[in-house]
Amino acid sequence: MEKLTITTPSDVLSFIGHTLGFWPQESLVCITLNENSIGATLRIDLPRQPGQELPYARTVAHYLTSDTNATSIIFSVYTNETAQHGQARPHAGTIAALTGVLAEQGITIRDGLFVGDETFSPYDGEPGTNLALPVNSTQTSAINAEFIYRGSYIEPTDRITLPTTGQAAAKAAAVEHHIDSIAALPTDTALQQGRKLWANMLDSKTFPNDDDCHALVAHLQFPAIRDRLIADIPGMNEPMQQILFAQTEAAPKWSRIEWAQQLLLHAYTRTSAEHAAPILTAIGYINWWEGRGSKAHQFLQLALDTDPAYRLARLSDQMIGSGLVA
Repeated sequence: MEKLTITTPSDVLSFIGHTLGFWPQESLVCITLNENSIGATLRIDLPRQPGQELPYARTVAHYLTSDTNATSIIFSVYTNETAQHGQARPHAGTIAALTGVLAEQGITIRDGLFVGDETFSPYDGEPGTNLALPVNSTQTSAINAEFIYRGSYIEPTDRITLPTTGQAAAKAAAVEHHIDSIAALPTDTALQQGRKLWANMLDSKTFPNDDDCHALVAHLQFPAIRDRLIADIPGMNEPMQQILFAQTEAAPKWSRIEWAQQLLLHAYTRTSAEHAAPILTAIGYINWWEGRGSKAHQFLQLALDTDPAYRLARLSDQMIGSGLVA
């Protein structure tokens, strides 16, 4: 993937929207920087109660310092609270606390934006000045055009809407048939069979038939096969553990990862709730790899809704919540 050059505040907001996949609301978004290179992007709900500024700032700093290369950040405050002339910006206490906590870690705040419903402006600018720009100006930014050209788009919110499914009993029976067949095979044979099936799907340009979807879902029910298939998604020749924890040296094949998500969503519509947890967990992993922690959390919670005892979803959600950066 070619490098992107961010030069304007509109570019920053477009980058945030496309990186997260949605337009934030009542949120603090921080982007870590190492000199002029972008690192991790963090979105977190703004504090709702006064007096929580310092604990909140420490939580944010904990996440940001997970990027060990970070030397500075830029931030954006998204809120429908209005800034009044001659008064401090909304959440000024939070930003002040964050400035101090980050300074203790050797990280400076390079710049900040205040983003309202209709306009945005420099966070430290005076409300009502001509520095404010319309939010819809981000639609004409160079970064927005580049992301759209690459097939990206920004959802209005981060709410996930899963495709609908039907005929649950028949689909469950089809998956169970494949599960029985896989269980009868030697472990290595079953693993190689599952990897071949998945590789053919990832290399194809079209969606698989229903029987292949049922077979994929069945293979994902076996933890050892599931982990290997998830690690096969980025198309990298590195140790499985490093791939799963997104701590690889080389860059993954992002187009392959996006296609994998589409395949998994397609397979989700071909199965029932009792077999859906591994699919939703794998999609959660993909969103975490892509830096979309909020969506990753939602997919993992959806997995736990279908199977509250599904251990990988619970552990993965705890891992993401701890601040580990892909």
